[in-house]
Parts: sequence; structure tokens; C-alpha cells
Amino acid sequence: MTRADTPSIERKGILCLRKGTDTDMKLKFSALLLTFVMLLSLLAGCTGGDNPSAGVSDSLPAVSGSTASTDAPDHYVLRVGTLKGPTGMGMAKMITDNETEKKYEFTLSSAPTDISAALISGSLDIAAVPVNLAAVINAKTEGKYLVAAINTLGVLYILENGSSVQSIADLAGKTLYATGQASTPEYMLNYILKKNNLDTVTVEYKTEHSELATLMASGEVVLGMLPEPNVTTVLSKNDKLRIALNLTEEWKKVSEGEAVQGCIVVSRDAIRDHKALVDRFLDEYKASVDFVNQNVKEAAAMIAELEIVPAAAVAEKAIPNCNIVYIDGDEMIRSLSAFYRVLYDASPSSIGEKLPDETLYYKK
Repeated sequence: MTRADTPSIERKGILCLRKGTDTDMKLKFSALLLTFVMLLSLLAGCTGGDNPSAGVSDSLPAVSGSTASTDAPDHYVLRVGTLKGPTGMGMAKMITDNETEKKYEFTLSSAPTDISAALISGSLDIAAVPVNLAAVINAKTEGKYLVAAINTLGVLYILENGSSVQSIADLAGKTLYATGQASTPEYMLNYILKKNNLDTVTVEYKTEHSELATLMASGEVVLGMLPEPNVTTVLSKNDKLRIALNLTEEWKKVSEGEAVQGCIVVSRDAIRDHKALVDRFLDEYKASVDFVNQNVKEAAAMIAELEIVPAAAVAEKAIPNCNIVYIDGDEMIRSLSAFYRVLYDASPSSIGEKLPDETLYYKK
């Protein structure tokens, strides 16, 4: 190589070095740009999480609830309401245990109107209510409360002072006293009578369960329809009375599903914000129902202590007849859909003027 050739080689070398430098700079710039874009995306995601309009409530599936998972512990205390009587009996073990565990805030009421008002105002996350009330509340709150489980099947019985009624057909031509006019008991009774072609039965309604119970206990009324635990109370006061017909069984003979009278409703907000707690509650409620059915004497003492039923002796005898259950998922939907159809055909206003569809239900 000659001296004259050297500059050209050096220039080539310098030229190659510059090309390499430009390439490195472009790569570095591209990397910085990519990092910046990713950072913007993360910031946008964080902002979206605080936006109520981006919450799960708008996209919550009709039948199964879901929400974003988090590893952070949720210390929220679910607010739970229940009616006294059969609707609340399955919750007795939970309420008793909660006195020390303090997982939930329980409210017990004798009046459906109190629970209804609390649900409409949004001051309860979960409640045990009659199934017709669940549909009405869902309609009034534009879908803010969903049915998560059936908790009580039929509790209606026909009592007789005598032995003339051995089957549903034996009601023909008789006068039957009852309670629950313009509500679920009337619609159930009418459906059973109609399906059995019993158009000669005269039904006389009393305003209060206690009024009819007193008349039957005294012997003034010889044929009457009452719910538990009134049935057990009346039988204990008049040994001439007997259960002539179990309307839960009569319903099964003429209907596609169960006679369903009580259920658990859960707010969409609670599902969205505290799904793990809601699902835990449902699991513990199922365990409480199992306990009540399997440990009748002990459960009866709890029920009386909580004043869900006035006396432990009455509760102990009533529990087997109260059909306390925990039914969720597809079986819940099938049974309630058939039952709601009967109520709707009898009186649309009894379930909020519209026949519920699958958007009424929550499956965990």
C-alpha cells in the first residue's frame, strides 16, 4: 500500500464509524420513544380505573358477575338485611357467629316495607326477601339488585279441624279461610285450584296471619290456609287441628317448578366493588342453611334468641316445614322463571309489571 492510498483508507474508516454512530443513535431514539409511549399507556390505564363510567357495573354479565381482581385485602363490611320468619331462619347461624366475628352488619325486620325501603335507598348490599319483592325491587331500581339464590320454598299449609279433607279434590264446595290476599299466597292458591278445576271453593281472606291463627286455635274456623311458623303455633294451641294439605307438594303436581317464596338479593355495586366478599357471604350463608337443617334443636335456640321466631319450641317444630334451602345457578333460574310466569299471569304488578329475564340473576 502506498502513502497516497492511506488517506482514502482513513476516510473510509472514518466514514464507516460515522455510519455506525448514526445507527446507534437511531436505535437509542427508538427505544426512548417506545418507553415514552408505554408510559403514556400506563398513565391512561390508571386514569380509566378511577372513572366510574368505566366500572364493571356497565359490563357485568347478565348471569355471571365478574370484577377486576386485586391482591389487596378488602375490609368492607357488607350490610345485610333479612325479614323475620322463614325468610330469615336460614341466616341464624351466620348472625350468631357474626356477634364475635363482625364480618357483616345485620338488620332484622318484621315488615317487608322496611327492607324494601332500605333496598331502594341503597342502604343494604344483601337482603333475604320474598321472591315477588325481589322482582319489584329489581324493576324499581333499574336492575341494581340481582337474585343470587333461592332460600325458601313453599311454607303454605291448609289446616283442618276434622278429617274431611284428604286430597285437594276434597276442597270442592267448601269455604276456606286464608291470608295473603293480593300477594303470593293468593296467587299460589288460585293457581292450584284452577289447575285442579276447583271453581266451587269459596275463599275468605283475613288481613293478618295472627287473626286467622287465633280463629283457628279457638275453633271458630275449621278450614284455613296459613304459612309457617303460624302453622306450628296454631297446632300447639288446638290439638284437634291437623295439616290436611301441603301446598308445596300440591304445587309440584300441577307446575313445572318449585313453589318458591324467599330468595337472596345482592346489589350490583357490591358485586362490582366487593365480589370476593359477596361470594364468601353466599358460601357462608349456604353453610348456615345446612347447619339449621341438620342441627334443628341448636338452630331453634339461635332463631328464638334472635327473635326471628318468638319461641325455640315453635322454631324447632317449624323448621322441617319451612323448606329452608340454598339453590343457586341454573336450577335457581329455572324454578324462579316458572314461578314468576304464574305470578305475572295472575297480576303483573305483583312482580314489577314485567316478566323478569335472565338479567335478574347473579351466578358466582
